[in-house]
Amino acid sequence: MSAHPERVLMGPGPANPYPEVIEAFTRPVVGHLDPAFLELLDETNERLRRLFRTQNALTFPISGTGSAGMEAAFVNFVGPGDVVVIGVNGVFGERMCDVAARCGADVVRVDAEWGRPLDPQALLDAHSAPTAIALVHAETSTGVRNDIACLGQGKGDALLIVDCVTSVAGIPVEIDAWGVDVAYAGTQKCLGVPPGLAPFTASEAALARRRERPSSWYLDLGMIARYVTGDGGRAYHHTAPISMVYALHAGLGVVLDEGLEAGWARHEACGTALQDGLEARGLELFAEAGHRLPQLTSVRIPAGRLADGLDEATARRRLLERWGIEVGGGLGPVAGQAWRIGCMGHTARQRNVTLLLAAMAELLDP
Repeated sequence: MSAHPERVLMGPGPANPYPEVIEAFTRPVVGHLDPAFLELLDETNERLRRLFRTQNALTFPISGTGSAGMEAAFVNFVGPGDVVVIGVNGVFGERMCDVAARCGADVVRVDAEWGRPLDPQALLDAHSAPTAIALVHAETSTGVRNDIACLGQGKGDALLIVDCVTSVAGIPVEIDAWGVDVAYAGTQKCLGVPPGLAPFTASEAALARRRERPSSWYLDLGMIARYVTGDGGRAYHHTAPISMVYALHAGLGVVLDEGLEAGWARHEACGTALQDGLEARGLELFAEAGHRLPQLTSVRIPAGRLADGLDEATARRRLLERWGIEVGGGLGPVAGQAWRIGCMGHTARQRNVTLLLAAMAELLDP
């Protein structure tokens, strides 16, 4: 799918797609109401239920990237004057605040230092009766994992909205067991599928509180549900991206055939090997120990450690040009000081970790 298929994508963005996903894009395109496609869509939705570990009937891929999933999660369940407690310890928590504010919500922020996890009790104590509590499970900008299960246990009547874009298929995600009401993800991380869809799930309890006329027509779950669930017959809402659903169906097949637990273990092994290797080279990991994501490692790159007088951006360019390895730079307070290295989906292989660590040995002064 890339103009440079020899590249190893190890940044926070798209991971290298699984070969089965690339093959799926070659399937003939049929109509979005063709019985064959609707059958495949139903299979995809069931696979997403297995991925999310949920029985939610409304579980489907939104036609848009993970950001569309984020917007759908707020416009359908949050309106003017609603109190929404949002945990912020990175870029995507900040985006949640922006989206909720655009819905007219009264946003109550609970901040943690970048690189540190959110305090679940602080989120629960931030307001006595919020409409919703929202946070990012795996913060892509820092490589930090936030705890979810205890929020589900203590949220009371609040809806729990969780961003699972970087977590799903990479670390355990248990929507029903954790009491999550609304969750969304992206295809381009640990699912090993190009960007373009946002896996989404909402509980019956959440749907009972859905806004009847949300501000977005395109993301109105009441209208979309009549197409994706088939209850009472398929009602046309929008033209589904057929080939992307083919790709997601294939990617989910790879993930589920491997087994979720086996996939989590593979990501854990690669992340541990990478993080141990970076520390062995004298580099400092950015995320707090005990809350580091195996699939996304954030590491400080001191200018004084780079060979040949390189700065971090030039060093990343050299990685790309000499070894075909693409990694991401830091954001926010660590822009220009840190890298974000992805071991996600098909990219989470020991050979890629070995290649990166060997290449970095040539970029670092002793």
